[in-house]
Amino acid sequence: MNHNYYVYLLASNKNGTLYIGVTSNLVGRVWKHKNKEYLGFTEKYNVDKLVWYERFDRIEDALNCEKRIKKWNRDWKISLIKKENPNWDDLYLKMVD
Repeated sequence: MNHNYYVYLLASNKNGTLYIGVTSNLVGRVWKHKNKEYLGFTEKYNVDKLVWYERFDRIEDALNCEKRIKKWNRDWKISLIKKENPNWDDLYLKMVD
């Protein structure tokens, strides 16, 4: 049985505040961030634009990726986003069209 697990980066805006997370339901998780269902950091800093994600078959791989990226400095995270999404488009909008 195949499962989908995602590591994702949200941003408040281009070069803004960043947040990284893991989920098995990317569309649903981002929707909850956009609708301020998670009180705390993302709600406080309006971090709700999906700017990068990667899919994994195994939760262990997704969690390891998340831990690795969390240790990166900000410039490396921004480079990762720019490589895949140079305009910092909200990728969520393309998923729900």
